[in-house]
Parts: sequence; C-alpha cells; structure tokens
Amino acid sequence: MISRKVLGSLLCLFVVTVFIWFTVGNGKVRYLPYYLPCPEIFSMKLQYTEEKLIQLFPQRQDVLTVTPWLAPIIWEGTFNSEILDSAYRPLNLTIGVTAFAIGKYTRFVGRFLESAEKHFMKGYRVNYYIFTDNPESIPSVQLQPGRRLVIVPIKKYSSWQEISMRRMEAINKHIAETSHQEVDYLFCLDIDMVFYNAWGPETLGDIVAAIHPGYFNVPRSQFPYERRSTSAAYIPDGEGDFYYGGAVFGGLVKKVYEFTKTCHMTILTDKANEIMAAWQEESHLNRHFLSHKPSKVLSPEYLWDDRKPKPPEIHLIRFSTVDKNYKEIRD
Repeated sequence: MISRKVLGSLLCLFVVTVFIWFTVGNGKVRYLPYYLPCPEIFSMKLQYTEEKLIQLFPQRQDVLTVTPWLAPIIWEGTFNSEILDSAYRPLNLTIGVTAFAIGKYTRFVGRFLESAEKHFMKGYRVNYYIFTDNPESIPSVQLQPGRRLVIVPIKKYSSWQEISMRRMEAINKHIAETSHQEVDYLFCLDIDMVFYNAWGPETLGDIVAAIHPGYFNVPRSQFPYERRSTSAAYIPDGEGDFYYGGAVFGGLVKKVYEFTKTCHMTILTDKANEIMAAWQEESHLNRHFLSHKPSKVLSPEYLWDDRKPKPPEIHLIRFSTVDKNYKEIRD
C-alpha cells in the first residue's frame, strides 16, 4: 500500500510538471529541467510486496559525491546495484577490457584474470584484450560463459616510459581495427592489479576517470601535474579539478577512441619537441580531463594501492595495485 508521503511526493512532481508545461512551453514541452523541488523524494523508500525496502537515492555525507560540473563520483553507498542491473542487463552489453603485459609484467596476468572473473561485471559479456610481446607466456584461465580472452601481439620497446607512452596509440589503433565492432564499453586497466570486490554497471558512462589514491585527500597544490609550459600536458598552478590515475579509464568505445586519439596526438607533439611529460601518459590524461570533463568519476575504491592503509572514507577496496618491486620488473 502506498503511503501518504509517497502520494504527496508524486502529486508534487505532477503539479510542477503541469506548471512547466503551460508556463515554459506554451503547451509544448521542449525542455524539462532536471529539477525536483520535493526534497523528501530523495530519501523516500518504496514498499514492495515482499516487504523489501529499496532506497532510491543512497547517500554519503562524508565524501564528495558530485563534481562541480555535476558528474557523479562513485563510492560505496551512492548507488543501488539491483536497480542498475535491472536497467543494464536487458541491453545485452559487451564490456571490453584492455591491459598490457609487456616483459616481466606477464606474471600478473593470471591473478588479474582470475580476480576479474570473480568480481568484474558479473553476469555481463566481457572481452579481455591482453596486449603482450610474449603471447606464449599468457596463462590459460577458465572463463565464464560469454567471456573471452583475446591476445593482441605488440612490440616491446626499450624502456617502460616508452611502453607507457605507446599505450594510447595501441588502444586507439585496436579500437579502430577491431574492438569498435565487438564491445559497447571499454575499460583500460593496468595489469599489475587485482579485483577484490564487485565492479559493476555503476561504472558505466560516456567517459570515465578514476581519482588517484595518492591524491584524493590532499590540496590541489600538491597534485603532480606537468608544470612546464612547453609541454602539451601543461596545467598552470591554481588549475585542475582532481588528480586522475592513468591505471583506470574507460567509457563508451567511441568516446574512448576519441580520448585515446587526442592523448596520442598530444604525446606526439611533446615528442616532436623532445619533451616527456612528468608522468608520461598520465600527465596527458589529466590535461585532457581538465578541458574535457569526464561524465563519471570513480572514487579511489576503484584504483587503490595495496601498500596504502585503508582510510575510513574507503568502505571497501574494489581494484588495487599489487605490491611489487618496480625496479626488478622494469629492468
């Protein structure tokens, strides 16, 4: 049975809609602003026949949940997985994942895939595109039905910095040649990471960035942006929204194509001027998102670091960099 509070909220919405109909569009609604003047609807709960309560708009008061440009910031407690699954599953989406296993980084592939099969987009079709210079070293991992592993051979470059710089180019080329026909959304992830908890459709968006775990609670003045004005990745002092990590980005495959193309071109501009940005592709990623805002931002739950203690704002860790000897694996 619907309560009086629910009826009152629905009646309020109806009255506002009729008002806009006659006052704004002269009987023709051309645009309805995203405006809900009834605050109680945001905390309203619906009673279902099985007496299960579902909060329509879960909230967090301890963290920033919306950017200044009104993009959602995804934290545990800001979304309802059941509602999202009921909306996205009927679309029969295929989600792509790119990851690079070059040189000694092939050792991380097995754990990456095994953890992804437990936690990443469960119940959805997934294509794992593993870019590697050593296809024979990629382990065989049992995948769920509708999920497949695709090995993408790639050249090994002389330094890890060059490998990092070439990633945007390789992803862009693969989208153009293959994956634009195979997936709806594409996430580009680092291979030396592990999934610990569910990563689901709450992460889907036009273009998605993730906040770097080292800088989510520090002043902007401490962000390691590229500060040399001669670089195409330059961000002046006093500018910037967040510091995003290069280990996680994604979105609609078309948008990821456009993003990787732009970043590849700015990287080439720097290379022509004999400049390497402070943090290679991550610096170019941050510069791009300064002028082209992401439509969704993932909290550090989706880009953590196993070496860091978990602060109270992080209710659970979903995806994290494993502890390792960087010098040994990059030699």
